[in-house]
Amino acid sequence: MNLAQIRAFVMVVDHGSFSGAARAMGISQPAVTMQVQALEADLGVTLLDRAFRKIELTESGASLLPHARAVLKELESAREDLVRMADTVTGRLSIVASTTPGQYLLPRLLGTFLQQNPEVNISLAVADTAQVVEAVAAGDADMGMTGAVIKGARVDFEPLGTDDITMICPPGHRFASAKQVSLAEAVAEPFIMREEGSGTRQVAEDALREAGVDPAELHVLIELGTSEAIVSAVEGGMGLAMVSSWVACKALELGTVATVPVIEFPVSRSLYVVSPRTTLTRAAEAFLGHLREQLR
Repeated sequence: MNLAQIRAFVMVVDHGSFSGAARAMGISQPAVTMQVQALEADLGVTLLDRAFRKIELTESGASLLPHARAVLKELESAREDLVRMADTVTGRLSIVASTTPGQYLLPRLLGTFLQQNPEVNISLAVADTAQVVEAVAAGDADMGMTGAVIKGARVDFEPLGTDDITMICPPGHRFASAKQVSLAEAVAEPFIMREEGSGTRQVAEDALREAGVDPAELHVLIELGTSEAIVSAVEGGMGLAMVSSWVACKALELGTVATVPVIEFPVSRSLYVVSPRTTLTRAAEAFLGHLREQLR
């Protein structure tokens, strides 16, 4: 017994004939007849009395009919539920992001997303790039966002949005009032850096290598776990740093740090959505679509 057989049986009863059922279903009359005969064979009973060219229900057919209608009604109800699900995004969305997108970009975008999809429950955690990739690959997060790509990772990276890495110094530093500073002069100064695994550090070091500077030769005074802590350390006169312009913008506006005018900086970098190599949840797919609309 299958749904096609049940549907054919109900349609014959509703239309009073095999030919009427065939027209309504858009198939041939023999096909309808075969479906009903197959249903009768499966059940081992006669469902329709075909005497005198008039279709009448047998006792077995009358008994089956309400159950058959209930099955078709449940199927239609399930179909309607699926249509509603396609239009309404619900469920839980777990996101993990590196510092810059996690603290400066995603909260704003999540706000507009939740206005459109209030039934989604969202959690956002901040970690370094390596931890973001690991969490998405392990299935501990539905998706992530970073400022760098890790080669060989078991996830997919999609570039969405950009960020600038700028070099900053204390406002009283001699570089703050200079019109131009060579990179050789700048890298001779003590630096405050993000920890290993940070996307900001990876991009900054890549930019130095492209300019012919070995990052290992930098005088790294201290490594800190957040870009905000680095900006605070620069404000305190500890040294130079390379940070996201989003992180430094307020301090630059207030004049508590200054831009180091080197030709090689700022460096523009792509931000990346990190997705698992499995089917996204409905909520994750909807948020990814939102990111594409806002950042492309």
